[in-house]
Amino acid sequence: MKIQFCGAAQQVTGSAHLLTLDSGYTILLDCGLYQGRSKDMANFNSSWFFKPAQVDCLVLSHAHIDHCGRIPKLVKDGFSGDIISTHATRSLCAIMLLDSAKIQERDAEYFNKRQSRKKKKSRKALRTPLYTSDDVPQAMSQFVSTSYERWHEINKEVSVLFRDAGHILGSASVTLKITQDGKETFVGFTGDIGRPNRPILRDPKPMPPVDYLICESTYGDKDHDGKPAEIEKFLSIIKQTCIEKKGKLIIPAFSVGRTQEIVYMLDQMESAGRLPKIPVYVDSPLAVNATAIFGSHPECYDDDLNEYLLIDDDPFGFNTLTYVRKVEVSKSLNDSSDPCIIISSSGMMNAGRVRHHLFNNIDNEKNTLLIVGYCSPDTAGGMLRNGIEKLKLFGEWKPVLMDVEIMDSFSAHADRGEIYDFIRNQKKSLKKLFLVHGEIDRQKALVDYLGKKGFKKVGIPALAETEELS
Repeated sequence: MKIQFCGAAQQVTGSAHLLTLDSGYTILLDCGLYQGRSKDMANFNSSWFFKPAQVDCLVLSHAHIDHCGRIPKLVKDGFSGDIISTHATRSLCAIMLLDSAKIQERDAEYFNKRQSRKKKKSRKALRTPLYTSDDVPQAMSQFVSTSYERWHEINKEVSVLFRDAGHILGSASVTLKITQDGKETFVGFTGDIGRPNRPILRDPKPMPPVDYLICESTYGDKDHDGKPAEIEKFLSIIKQTCIEKKGKLIIPAFSVGRTQEIVYMLDQMESAGRLPKIPVYVDSPLAVNATAIFGSHPECYDDDLNEYLLIDDDPFGFNTLTYVRKVEVSKSLNDSSDPCIIISSSGMMNAGRVRHHLFNNIDNEKNTLLIVGYCSPDTAGGMLRNGIEKLKLFGEWKPVLMDVEIMDSFSAHADRGEIYDFIRNQKKSLKKLFLVHGEIDRQKALVDYLGKKGFKKVGIPALAETEELS
């Protein structure tokens, strides 16, 4: 049996890991889109380290695009097997993948129009989308969903168990029970590990002991702020920006997970009479649709949200909150100078309506940009996190005069201590631990940290590297 690390290896995006059994049966864990601008990864999304037609099944940890975003291309290129996920992940993928297709269609159209205006000598090759909206229905037809905490038989050799990972709605750790020659081997994949005591979702539940574990390492070198400090800091930023400076607070946030958490927190502030009377806009059609799906999957809620529902039957809506679908309304926010909060995707600021809000507000010192999660270093979000003084948006260099605040406590990814708490029960059974979904410096720091905690065999696989599992 062997595993090949086909994505998110020394990178925090593009999750994909191919497990090949001795019988030749192949299982792909995740099939994510690479989100970034690294030249070394320029061809990642359009190519494969394997033949899609030869993959027997896909097991999906959750619905974030960096974990599911290449599924329609996988199907388009020949994959015909089952896509196994939780029920909520399947629901979210239906809107996430369609949105991804539409973005690619628009991006290709925009790029090709620009090229057509250039002189022939300076024109680049025209772009085609990885997949289109027409490719999504076939991919969705191959989904097979199952509940948490139930062993699902894939075939006579393999069964899979999903356990709540507490990262986003429907997110799961993956435990594979593999029977070969009368011997059972357990292979685990954490997916993205969520955080305890976060709003909306249940806490991450540790996996059963496994022989081999693939583990995320996004925040492998740090600890997040605690919840009390988080709420007070968030409220302080709102008051300073919107009340004292009379500016706009722009919050780039992923449409699934982060947006709903921020809205829920604002809803609680409003219910407690602490939220200033200022307009709040969620400017993302995908976020609007995702929030509706959150409402249809109460099986994923934690006890606190279930109790809050007895007080407020709509935890994702309050009087000053507006969900924006129409482009005209989104554009009008840029023409207005009134104080407000704008929550818009994408979280890394490499696409979506948030780039227009940045373009129109980044050079005004009254405004504030609040970054609430990880951003790949080569994205606009990563550059702003690192203190860049000017940013190129829509072909124009803009000075960064707005305040830039960072609150990693909003992150849906576990910090190093929370990663350890999630995997500490693996020390006795584990033959080897593989760190993925992290930058190399943070992974090295996590290797040292886990070593001091008793984990001895920890590897950091490179992209396309293959490891034999005895």
